[in-house]
Amino acid sequence: METGLRGRKTDMLDAVRAAREALSTEHLIHPRRRGEREALRVLLATRQSAVLASTAAINLLKDLIISAPDELRVELRGMKSKDQVAHCAKLRDRPTQSIEHRMTVRALRSAGQRIEALRSEAKELELELLALVRPVAPELLVLQGIGPISAAQILISWSHSGRFRSEAAFAAFAGVAPIPASSGLANRHRINRSGDRQLNRALHTITLIRIGLDPITRAYVARRISQGKTARDAQRCLKRAICRQLFRLLERGAQPTRNADDLLTRLIEA
Repeated sequence: METGLRGRKTDMLDAVRAAREALSTEHLIHPRRRGEREALRVLLATRQSAVLASTAAINLLKDLIISAPDELRVELRGMKSKDQVAHCAKLRDRPTQSIEHRMTVRALRSAGQRIEALRSEAKELELELLALVRPVAPELLVLQGIGPISAAQILISWSHSGRFRSEAAFAAFAGVAPIPASSGLANRHRINRSGDRQLNRALHTITLIRIGLDPITRAYVARRISQGKTARDAQRCLKRAICRQLFRLLERGAQPTRNADDLLTRLIEA
C-alpha cells in the first residue's frame, strides 16, 4: 500500500502505525473515569468559558471608553478597572444628549452589566467546584497554593488511583518530566512542552504562589540557582517535586492535614 501511494501519509497508514505502537507498549494509560471527574470537568470548562468571555467584555469596555465622548471619558478617568465596570453598569442616557453620547452610554452599560454577570457566574461555578472537590480530595485544599480551580484540574487529569503506573508516568503526563538537552560538555535538561497543558498550567500557578509565600520554597529555588541552574530550571525542578507530592497524596488517599505540607518540605530539602 505504501508503494502504491509513494510513501504518502494517509489516515489508514496512521491507524496501522498507531495500532502497532499500542500493541508494542507494555503499559497503556487507563482512560479517565466519568462520574465525579466528569462533573468537575464540565464545571471547570464552563467557568473557563465565562472567564474568557469576561476578559473579552473588559477589552471591549476599555475600547469604548477610549473612543467615548469627552464628557464620558472625564467621568471615568482615574477610576480603577473594577470601579469603571460598576459605574458603567449603572449609567443612564438622557434624551437631551446627542445620539452619539446616548448610544455610547448604552454600549458601556451593556458591557458593564455583561462583565458583572459573567464574574458572578464564574464565582458561582467556583463555589460549586469547591463543593465537589472538598469531599473527594480534602487533602489537596489544605496545601499551600492550591485552591478549588487548581485542585479540580488536578483531579480531572489524575482521574483515579491506578490510572498511572508510576509517579514518573504522571510527571510525564503533566509535562514536568525533564528532557535531556545536553550539548558538548554542557549537561542540562530543558522544560517539557508536551503532556496535559491544563495540568501543567495548574502546577505552574501552584509553583508561583509557593515561591511568593513559602520561605522553604524560596530557599529551595535560591539553592538551585546557587548550584548553577537558571531561574526557569529551578522552577522546573520545583514543579517536579510538587507533582511528586500530589501523586503520592492522591494515590494513598487523604492524609492528616497537619502533615500535608510536610511531604513537599521533605522532597525539596532532599
